[in-house]
Amino acid sequence: MSSAPLLPPDYRPSEDEEFMSDIQKEYFRQKLLAWRSELLRESNETVHHMQEESLAQPDITDRASLETDRALELRTRDRERKLINKIDEALRRLETDTYGYCEETGEPIGIKRLEARPIATLSLEAQERHERMERTHRED
Repeated sequence: MSSAPLLPPDYRPSEDEEFMSDIQKEYFRQKLLAWRSELLRESNETVHHMQEESLAQPDITDRASLETDRALELRTRDRERKLINKIDEALRRLETDTYGYCEETGEPIGIKRLEARPIATLSLEAQERHERMERTHRED
């Protein structure tokens, strides 16, 4: 993409336009970058907050509660770290013009699905097939 198109402030992609036109790509690029930025900001706030908190609580119950909260917070941040990696992968797919297309079928994933899950790599049908296969293998 040489120069990104300017997005109207109220722009929303629709099924009526050409799929993954330059304006749609720019819309999803901005959406992914904003999401990534928000996750990084929250992560930095967590680190700062954890540095300020002291585990030297005199009360054993308070200390145990704080340790439990920290463990939960760290698990959440780990999930978000993995999400940031998926966002980065989606941004790379935008650069290579493979964003928005199902990895299995090559068909368009669909605007509604991408709006709901901008990091989606499978069409709804392929995702459902994938989940059915997982359930079948889990039951074996």
